[in-house]
Amino acid sequence: MTRRLATLGSLAAAALLAGCASVAPDGLRGAVQAHTQDRLPAGAAMPSPEAAARQEAQARIAQWLQQPVDADTAVRIALLNNPALQARLAQLAQQDAERAQALTLLNPTLTLGRFTSPHEREIERQLSLSVVQLITLPWRARWQGWQMEKATLDAAQQVLLLAADTRRAWLRAVAAQQLLAAHERMHAAAQAGGELAARMAKVGNFSRLQQAQELRVVQDTAAQLARTRLAAALESEQLARLMGLWGPQADFALPAQLPALPKAAELRSGGDAEATALRERLDLRALRRDLDTVSDRSGWAGVGAVFGDLGLTYSRNTSDERPSGHSEVTRGWELDIALPLFDWGGSATGRARAELQRSAAQLRDTALGARSQARTSWLRYRTAWDLARQQQTEVLPLSQLLQEEAVLRYNGMFISTWDLLAQARATTQAVATATEMQRDFWLTEVDLQLALHGTSPGTLTALDTTAAASSTSAPGH
Repeated sequence: MTRRLATLGSLAAAALLAGCASVAPDGLRGAVQAHTQDRLPAGAAMPSPEAAARQEAQARIAQWLQQPVDADTAVRIALLNNPALQARLAQLAQQDAERAQALTLLNPTLTLGRFTSPHEREIERQLSLSVVQLITLPWRARWQGWQMEKATLDAAQQVLLLAADTRRAWLRAVAAQQLLAAHERMHAAAQAGGELAARMAKVGNFSRLQQAQELRVVQDTAAQLARTRLAAALESEQLARLMGLWGPQADFALPAQLPALPKAAELRSGGDAEATALRERLDLRALRRDLDTVSDRSGWAGVGAVFGDLGLTYSRNTSDERPSGHSEVTRGWELDIALPLFDWGGSATGRARAELQRSAAQLRDTALGARSQARTSWLRYRTAWDLARQQQTEVLPLSQLLQEEAVLRYNGMFISTWDLLAQARATTQAVATATEMQRDFWLTEVDLQLALHGTSPGTLTALDTTAAASSTSAPGH
């Protein structure tokens, strides 16, 4: 008897230890960091939920903001300070806690009963345990682990998307400042022409038509300047929002110019773009893990629907007869098994088969889209470089030459002041166009990096739908 009780106690202890799953202390932030560290600037870190770490991060951000914020620094600040990313990482920690809860065995149920009659008193004691929870624990642990790996990859995609959005916002904000400076020069030249036209018209050397034409140029450049000033303010505000800055912190400085164009030898090759995307994109890795989970779980669907939840009950009952004082103890066990009279698991098996087909088809569709995005992103990247390079090496020098020739001819009194001012405005416009093309090239570079190593903006919705659909068929308590 003693040996039997010791064996039963050992089994209960083993089941208890097997059913206790732990929660990651960092909320899986380290796993997200591991997936993204090669795709982020050096020194970029995930935000910590600890108060001391948050204060340290704020001090580091304040130090960074004392200097003009470059693109890498903007990404570092956004990762540490963006509230939406903090909410997403908190959700990942919540999912990890739910995983640990799902892998924890249900507590045994102790049932006590006391029944009396004029001739007898009966006491019942029952200890019940869900057997299916114990039997399926290894499978459920593997499934839950795969699901958490997929959730971690989804969170890593959010990190890369935030980094890409922050880089785009930084590029647009810096370019907007450069364009604002160019339009201010254009407006200043137009104002000079307008003032000169007004003076010449006042002394009778300029017709009203000629003066009106110059005034129209002033008004046009003033309207363009107002729109450019608004665009610069909006782009700066968008960058501040992504970095989680507000109040005095939002009044940060940016570099005066965009990064220079890379040389032709430094451009990324498009020869292995498709292979790189299929190998490294996080959304494809997440969908592969989802397919593994669905495939491994499909065999359980029919069996689980047929037999349901197995229950094991141990009973020890005591019965006392009051007239004779006789006491009797009965012991035994019960096993609850569902009889497959109506549900033979056909519907559950069909659903699992359809879910497997859906997961496989979704992986193929995303892989096809990844290949296409890799090709098209590289084509846009290379074309944008060609256009920006042409603007800087051919158009700008030509505009500068025309400006120099116009000054020479003006000094020789071969052209008028209006011709010189018009050429100055044309040269400034060429500079603004070059800035826009330079900005567009760097934007395509961000898109190319995301298409090769991260995800696409439309993928996460499908991934979230997949996760919701998969969670409904997982065996629970």
